[in-house]
Amino acid sequence: MANAPVGSKSNPSQFDILNKLADDEPYFVIRAHDPLSSALVELHAYIGAGQAGAAHNKLAEIMALTSAKAPRPASSPKYRETFAISLAMEQWRETHGED
Repeated sequence: MANAPVGSKSNPSQFDILNKLADDEPYFVIRAHDPLSSALVELHAYIGAGQAGAAHNKLAEIMALTSAKAPRPASSPKYRETFAISLAMEQWRETHGED
């Protein structure tokens, strides 16, 4: 059997944090199953590296991908929960500090 891809459960990234999360630390998982997953992770990397031009281009690509599919309605429980997680992350950082 071939080695599991890096960043998987069987072959975590050297920067994997799941075992390092505080019990009360909110987190959000983007799975490879999500058609936007690779583009979103790449966007995050570009932003973190300060590559504004590449980030802008990747965001444009993501917007083009999402325009082909009807958006999830704002009343969707999954949509609302995603924003609740985002808010919880912001509040957690305010209490615990940032890395």
